[in-house]
Amino acid sequence: MSRANQESIQANLVALQAMKEELRRNLQTHTTEREGAEQGHVTPPREFPTPFSTEIVEVVIPATLVGPKVTFTGTKDPKAHLAAFHTQMMLLGLRCGVMQAVHDHLAGTAMEWFMSLPDGHVTLFPQLTKLFRAQYLANRAPVSLLRPL
Repeated sequence: MSRANQESIQANLVALQAMKEELRRNLQTHTTEREGAEQGHVTPPREFPTPFSTEIVEVVIPATLVGPKVTFTGTKDPKAHLAAFHTQMMLLGLRCGVMQAVHDHLAGTAMEWFMSLPDGHVTLFPQLTKLFRAQYLANRAPVSLLRPL
């Protein structure tokens, strides 16, 4: 075998090894992505600002989730809305960590207020509850000054 043939074979061997390594990396990436998708743990990139922290955004919401049927527009009692929302979430067997569902139940000025919160500001449901109640304090149902006999 001539030296030129040996060099050609060697170059082909190096190129094949490089291709093999690239295929191995691609297969590994594809397998990891597929396993994540099968487990439902693929988190879309954070494209838009949201008041929720990264930890809340990354909570996986079941695709079958049909959330509470309550909507808050900013004109009713916030305490009553939170009680209805929380009760319905508990009846569905969902913990407070699935807070992302809350923005699906805001409309109008309530949604505008929520989206005006700083990016990543909300980390816990009690914190969101406190902010929500403070924002809509004027909408609370009046407490009766007369005590029952």
